[in-house]
Formats: sequence, structure tokens, C-alpha cells
Amino acid sequence: MFKFILRYFHDIEIAVESIVSNKLKSMLTALGIIFGVAAVIAMLAIGKGAKMEIMEQMKMVGVNNILINPVIPDKASSTDEGEKQQKKFSRGLNLLDVDAIRETLPSVKRISPEISFNSTAMLNGVKYTAKLVGVSNDYFYLYNLPLVGGAFFNSFQEENGIQVCIIGANIRAKFFSKIDPLGQYIKFNGIWLKVIGVLQKTNVSLTGFEEKGVNVYNDNIYIPIQTMLLRYQNRALLNTKLVSEATSVQFFGGGGGMGGGGGMARVVVSSADASSNVETNYNQLDRIVVQVTETEQLAPTTEILSRMLTRRHTGVKDFEITVPELLLKQQQRTKDIFNIVLGAIASISLIVGGIGIMNIMFASVMERIKEIGTRMAIGAKKMDIVVQFLSEAVLISVSGGFIGVFFGVIMAKLIEQIAGIMTVVSFFSVFIAFGVSAAVGVIFGYSPAKRASEKDPIESLRYE
Repeated sequence: MFKFILRYFHDIEIAVESIVSNKLKSMLTALGIIFGVAAVIAMLAIGKGAKMEIMEQMKMVGVNNILINPVIPDKASSTDEGEKQQKKFSRGLNLLDVDAIRETLPSVKRISPEISFNSTAMLNGVKYTAKLVGVSNDYFYLYNLPLVGGAFFNSFQEENGIQVCIIGANIRAKFFSKIDPLGQYIKFNGIWLKVIGVLQKTNVSLTGFEEKGVNVYNDNIYIPIQTMLLRYQNRALLNTKLVSEATSVQFFGGGGGMGGGGGMARVVVSSADASSNVETNYNQLDRIVVQVTETEQLAPTTEILSRMLTRRHTGVKDFEITVPELLLKQQQRTKDIFNIVLGAIASISLIVGGIGIMNIMFASVMERIKEIGTRMAIGAKKMDIVVQFLSEAVLISVSGGFIGVFFGVIMAKLIEQIAGIMTVVSFFSVFIAFGVSAAVGVIFGYSPAKRASEKDPIESLRYE
């Protein structure tokens, strides 16, 4: 057994000597493999990075979440006869909708209203632009937002609109970098808020995903929804006031009639006038986030929510329901297809490199016919010749694979730095690319090696 291994080890040594003595030719032969492996690793890194980014975004939009956003309908519509229709009045998204959804739909696991606006946070003369978000406690579970310190809102704070807040990581870094923020006060839009909790920092890039329900949580300050309505803004009050102002009382005389006199009063509510005067956004809430128990319940719950809210809003379609998880999954499928195409294109480089190896090895066989004849004349068997030439092809391919892995990792990092695309080089992608390069050497090197072994020693020695 040892002699068997030693014999073929000698054939491999001869192959190494041949590669070393023809460095330039060997390097040029390996170029196709080098670029092919580098391209495959870079493409797989881009695909892996895109997948991880979307998975992080899925966590941040929440599992099985449904978003209900307000949409301001057109101001007027016309009948077939061309007459202007009076617009039906809708109170828009409001807390009563939240209560109705919670009490009516058994598939709802959690629900949170949301009101937000941008303004300036201030402490000790330091100002920072941030977003104030009014939510319920369920919000933090809907979006998987853990605390690094403090506590969530308690029932008393939520019900009574107490001036407390939970801050994001960037807010803490800006105002409380040297002290513990818990128990401290921060002023937002002129109102002092007590810090009772700090959220864990999120590192995922969220550009372009805000419309899918993803917020930049690090820059947010969260308060109870009742605190937002009592201390900051409640658009429902303005909506109600304008409707009241649009109510007119008309009196007209009776003249004859059964009683012979007196007057009769009629109250007329002109909803068209009211709605025309209401501010652009008349919704009390900026968003309602609903989480269902199972993924299979997303579609039927969405349909029921649409019908329910349409009925509650007197037929006015002033809301939009989206399922961000489905949108992100659709985007992931699109990226997967794109990555498969890129990987296939990159793999062509490996095939071209393999063909290059086969061509060079065939040329090498023709150049070294006398060497082959001499080896076979002094006792080398056909298998020795096969191992020698096959080893040359595999060594060139494997060496190209090593260099290609190095360049592939560098290429992936450059793409991340220059293009801003998240890339992840995994052990699996390196193993696949390197394994394919070795397989290319075996597959494309076997035919020239077999052809070399079939040479007649006498004819080979006579070859000029």
C-alpha cells in the first residue's frame, strides 16, 4: 500500500515540477478559474447579504402584521349625469376602530394605534431632530423591540396619559451618553417627558422601507397613545368641531296647517360642507398595526378588516391595508431569481476556465510526447501518465481556486464599501466555489491525461 502511494506521489512531484518550470503558462491557464471563483463568491455574497437584510427587515416589520394606513379620498366625484355628489362624512382612523377590531376579530393577537410627528428634542441646550410616536404597549411586541434598560408603559400610564417616554439608542447617545437616562427628563416640543425605558439599538439599513411599516427606531421617542392625544395632538377634536360648525338650524313658518300657526325647526347637517373644511389629514390615528395569530389568517383577516372599516367609515374608502411581510417576501423572491441569474453568469467563467485548462493540457501533451515515450519506455504505466497530467490540471485549478477565493472576498468587501450593498461571505459559498474549481480541474483534465496515456512509446520516441 505504501509503495502504491509513493509511486503516485512521485507522479504528482513530476506534475509540480512541470508547473513550476512553466510559471507564466500555468498562471495564464489558471486565470479563467481565478476570475470564475472570485465572481461566484462575490455574487453569492451579494445574494446572502440581500437575504439577511430582508430577514432583518421582516423581523422589524413584525411577523404576521397588518398595517392600516389613512388615505385621503378625492374631494369630489361625479354621477353619470354629471352632477356633483355630496361626499359622505368619515371620522377617519380613530381609537374606536381599534376597540372594534380588538373586540370583533378573534384572529387578532395584538393591536396598536400609532400617531407620530417630527419635531425637536432638547436637553441642556442640546437640540436633536427626532420623531415622537404615540403607541400602546403592544407596539413593542409587534415589532420585536427589546429594552436594554427600564420598563414598558404600565396600565396607569397608558390610561391616564402620563408624561413618560421610552427612547431609542440614538436619543440616548445624544443626550445621556455619560449618565443613566432612566428617571431623567427630556423636553420634546416644549413638554417634559420622563424616561422610563431605553430600546436596544438596531443596526439594519432601512432605506426605502419606511412605507412598508419600518421605522428608524433608534431616532424615535415613544409615549403612551393617550399622552399623545392629551398633550400633543388630537385631530379628532378638530374634525368634530368643524362638523359642529357645519350644522345649520333652519326655521320656516307653518302658515295654515293643522295647528293654524307656530313654527317648526329642522336641523340640517351639511356633511359635504363639513368635509370640505376639514384639514387635509382628518384621521385621529396615523396608523393601526394588527397582528394575527397565524400566517394563514393574514388574507382572510385583511378581507374582514377592509369590509369592517368600510362599513364603520360610512362607505368612504379612506384607508389602505397592507401586509408588509408579504411585500418583503415578494421582494425576496425577486432578488433570489436575480441572484440565481448572476450566479449562473459567474459560473460560465468557471466553465470557460475549465475549457482553457483542457486546451492547454492538450497542447502540453503534444509538446511532451517524447517525455511521455521516455517515461513509458523506462517502466511507467498508463496510470502513471494519467495521474501526472491529471495532477497538473487539478493543481492549476486548485491554485486558481485559492487565489480566486482571496480575490472574491476582496471583491465582496469592495462592493459593500463602494456600492453600499450588504454582502456576506459564508463558508458554504467558499466551499462551493473551491469545490467547483477542483471538479473543473478533474473533469477537464481527464481527457488530455487519458490521451497522453494512450500514446505508443515507440512512436512517441520517434516523434519530432
